[in-house]
Amino acid sequence: MDKPIRRPEEILAYRPLAQILGAAPKPVWSVAPTDTIMAALQIMADRNIGFLVVLEGDKLAGVLSERDCARRVLLAKKPPESTRVADIMVRNVVTVEPSRSFAECLRVMHEHGFRHLPVMDKGKVTAVLSVRDLMSEAVEHHKKIISELERERLTIFTSTA
Repeated sequence: MDKPIRRPEEILAYRPLAQILGAAPKPVWSVAPTDTIMAALQIMADRNIGFLVVLEGDKLAGVLSERDCARRVLLAKKPPESTRVADIMVRNVVTVEPSRSFAECLRVMHEHGFRHLPVMDKGKVTAVLSVRDLMSEAVEHHKKIISELERERLTIFTSTA
């Protein structure tokens, strides 16, 4: 049986990103600025993802999404086979550290209007947090709360009978 929520870090809004990502975060998929858009799209298709970090060596140079490719390449009628990632990538990247909380990450994503957030630790990209990751965490948290409420309700009804 799960223990009831007692500490601030057990409350979803205060839960640190490091706890959400877990001990073994998902791999971070990347491309280089010199890679073509076609190569980037192929990685996204192969991995069933919609976002890549752009690395020069191990340094974050930018980010690239499927939406960027659709709007800045296809709609602009640029050839994806010869257009470089550096030509369309987002260069001013907002990042977070693993110490940030669930609520802070959600606020940053909402304020900036994006669905992916690179996580930086000691100058290196260690993960990419998505809105889907945050929603999954929220669903699991609410399942636990509902279970606790049901247990409390059952306890109240059985102790008064």
